[in-house]
Amino acid sequence: MSIDILYIRPGGSGWGPVAQLAVLTAKVLGGRLAEVEDTGRASTAQRVSSLLPRGPRRRGRRLLVIAGNPAALALAARPNMWWPGYDSTAAWVIDSFWTDRIARIARHRPHLDHLFITDPNLAEEWRSATGRPVDVLPWGADTLAFPDAAAPRPVDLLRLGRQPAAWEDDNVTAAEAADHGVVFEGRPPASPTPEANQAAVRDALARARLVLAFSNRVSPAPYTHPTREYLTGRWMDSLSAGCLVAGTAPSTATDLLWPGATLEISPNDRAAAWPTIAAAAAAWTPEQAAIQQERARTTVDWRWRLVNLCRILGWDDAERRAARATRSLVLSRH
Repeated sequence: MSIDILYIRPGGSGWGPVAQLAVLTAKVLGGRLAEVEDTGRASTAQRVSSLLPRGPRRRGRRLLVIAGNPAALALAARPNMWWPGYDSTAAWVIDSFWTDRIARIARHRPHLDHLFITDPNLAEEWRSATGRPVDVLPWGADTLAFPDAAAPRPVDLLRLGRQPAAWEDDNVTAAEAADHGVVFEGRPPASPTPEANQAAVRDALARARLVLAFSNRVSPAPYTHPTREYLTGRWMDSLSAGCLVAGTAPSTATDLLWPGATLEISPNDRAAAWPTIAAAAAAWTPEQAAIQQERARTTVDWRWRLVNLCRILGWDDAERRAARATRSLVLSRH
């Protein structure tokens, strides 16, 4: 029995959490990891090959594709999908809200047996568009990659990722923070690779009590969906580090997160937000951070997602491996 993990690697350094997921998946499931660059467009051969019949179902060979977005699935059309072929195939799409971009290989074609998406409200739309079984595996994090949270933290508020216009200027935010007795730190320095960028984010989060993050609903950008809001790795990584996330949470946070995971503040009125931020920073304790981190480890770690994935696919041996990996999440609490 073997598992191939194919990670279709997006461009840019902001995909560190997903690159980390691909590596972790191969490690936990005992699979072989291969990466291909998301060039933004499949070759002519790849586009045509999606019209071919399914290759032979070679017993014991399994494939899991991890794609940053639905269009990238087209790049999963590689020769070994047809020869020697796979007994079981699945794909996990991270930015699954782009339902208008689902690649042809996943639309009523036989090549992918099962699809997984991160958006809880879009499963039925995906089923209709693809004709395949679709299940939801929400965003998560490798929570064990973060140090234990119960340690002194010199930064009250850390800026992470895009912000609405009122919070975009780190110099303005830092000056106002100082006026309210809050220690602010701007965005972590950009790194050339997703792995290095993710390491810098982890280091910054380990020093912070609160993290400033806003839903794309109030903090749009050219690369975000114009109407659908969603959680991203910013929230999961922040909680994994034991931080409280201050900002405007997406509506999906109600189902995926827990009371006390986020702190709502105005995306437009900084003056109204500062007293709330200052009070939360002053009330912070190492014990609260440890509780936040423990909750993340027991609910949003990628290992739990992998257990569910393998159970749904009937990959019994891989499910046992994933279940063993979750023991470290429980042991970390003691």
